[in-house]
Amino acid sequence: MTRSGFEYVLHKHTAHAAKSCSSLADKTVSSHVLRHSCAMTVLQATGDIRKVSLWLGHAGLTTTQIYLRADPTEKLSIVDALTPPNLRQGRFQASDALIALLNGI
Repeated sequence: MTRSGFEYVLHKHTAHAAKSCSSLADKTVSSHVLRHSCAMTVLQATGDIRKVSLWLGHAGLTTTQIYLRADPTEKLSIVDALTPPNLRQGRFQASDALIALLNGI
């Protein structure tokens, strides 16, 4: 199938899908967008950039790393891993000494 033939088929199916998913009507869907969406889905499902690289047929991980820059969940997990334990969100546990002080004991 030629590039223009593929684009015609893609446009046809996108227009049909937009009838049941109105948000597609304002989107530009291209082969690149489909490939990127597939890569992000594989990355989120596996958490393994090597599997994404294999799936996309990249010669090396350098090209695949572009997808890491676009994945907000990956960024959040990195930030979470780098946050010192004393700064992480959680439930505050007051010490017995603090409670005694607050109670005036």
